[in-house]
Amino acid sequence: MNRVAAWLLLHERRLFCFFNQKIHHRTLDYLFGTVTHLGGAALSIMLALCCAVFAEGSLRQAGIQSCVALAASHVPVAVMKKKFPRLRPYLVVPDAHTCKNPLTDPSFPSGHTTAIFSIAVPLALIHPLLAAVMIPLACLVALSRIYLGLHYPSDCLAGCVIGAVTGLSAVAFFG
Repeated sequence: MNRVAAWLLLHERRLFCFFNQKIHHRTLDYLFGTVTHLGGAALSIMLALCCAVFAEGSLRQAGIQSCVALAASHVPVAVMKKKFPRLRPYLVVPDAHTCKNPLTDPSFPSGHTTAIFSIAVPLALIHPLLAAVMIPLACLVALSRIYLGLHYPSDCLAGCVIGAVTGLSAVAFFG
């Protein structure tokens, strides 16, 4: 088991270094520095609330489901951050690139990725066009977290799973 864990950690670090150190460009710095905020508290709450309050029909229903999923998703995130206090990669990996004023709380799991997936899944389920926009956008937020040196790939994968599961659960319970 230790060999498997060591192999996974090695390859995860290589994947992190590829996205964080090998592909840097000013355009990507701007893109990922902007898109990452879609998973932040202010924008994710605002998006879900606007859909729930101002939209009509199935979009309003998906907005309500997104609000429920967003709120519910942060319970496991908070618990896991306390239970598994993993240092952020920019604090561990030499020469890691990071943004201005980086977060210092535990890295695992990614709260931004969790938030955007908890909103994206209910919205994606109401129309194929929304799915074609929201799911790639959520993936870009996850990738931005790695690019900016704030998360390892497994942090974002865990956030994706938590967000998607809470999104699907909200649709199942409030559909």
